[in-house]
This record gives sequence, C-alpha cells and structure tokens, in this order.
Amino acid sequence: MSHERNPAAGLVETTIERFLFWGRWLLAPLYVGLTLLLLAFGFKLLQELVHLVPRLPAMTEADLVLTALGLIDLALVANLVVMVVLSGYENFVSRIEAASGGDQLSWMGKVDAGTLKIKVAASIVAISSIHLLKAFVNAQEIANDKLLWLVVIHLAFVVSALILAYVDKIAFAMHRSHD
Repeated sequence: MSHERNPAAGLVETTIERFLFWGRWLLAPLYVGLTLLLLAFGFKLLQELVHLVPRLPAMTEADLVLTALGLIDLALVANLVVMVVLSGYENFVSRIEAASGGDQLSWMGKVDAGTLKIKVAASIVAISSIHLLKAFVNAQEIANDKLLWLVVIHLAFVVSALILAYVDKIAFAMHRSHD
C-alpha cells in the first residue's frame, strides 16, 4: 500500500524511524562510562609507580622490564578505550565538535566502523603481544603447556586481525568500485 494513499502509514513509519534514530543516544552513557574507566587506568598506573619506587633498588632488570610491560599494557588498553569511545560516538551517535582548532585528533572523522574493528583487532594483538612477552620474560616460572596456549591464543588473535583486515579491504574495494 502506497503512503500517498495512506497518510497514517507514512506517519507511523516516520515516527518509528525517528524513534529508532533517536535510540542511538542510548549509546552515549556507555561511552561516558568507558571514559570514566580511563580514570581507573590512570589511578592504577599511578598506584603501580608509587609501589615501584621503594622496590626499585632491589629489583632485577627482568622485574623492571615486567613492570614496564605492565604499564605499557595499561597505556595500550587506555588508548583502545579512547579510540572506541571517540570513533564509536562519532560513528553511531553524533559528530564531536568539542575539539578546537589544533586540538583535533588527526584520525577523528576518518575512522568508520570497519576501520575501527581493524584498529581494535590490531590493539588486541599488541596487548596480547605484551602479555606474551611478559610470559616469556618469566618463562622459567610458567609451565610449557601454558606458554604454548598463550602462543596459540596470540596467533589466533593475529590471524583473526589479518582476516578482518582482508575482508574489510575486499569490502572497501567493492564499495569503491561502485562509487
């Protein structure tokens, strides 16, 4: 039935579409919560640094490397949270106009949902790499079967990220050829 002949159907459709479009704002509290999570990461980093100072003279080089890797891990996860919050908000809720002039991040407005997935996958691979490196620094204290599983899981992340990037490349190439 055509909307020209039934204006009530057109009104119902428009109302539903507006409601669904408004629903994207339900994501905003999730992004606010993730942003607050960054405070927890900052607190944890400061806490680790405070605990590091008195232990520093007695620490071995391997212990210091493990501590550094733990802090790097926190920073990588925090970077991932920022990337998800900003690009997710821009892609699914609303454009961010708060950045002034030189404060604009170079990647903002350029990361679509597909690119975000690839960046998240690459971040997970980087985080997994840090965990794997920490395990290898402590290899003498970790059972061989656990090390093997860590490598297998890491390789699964790597392969998944590569497949995701390849699929996105194919999809983007097909999209580009239609433009």
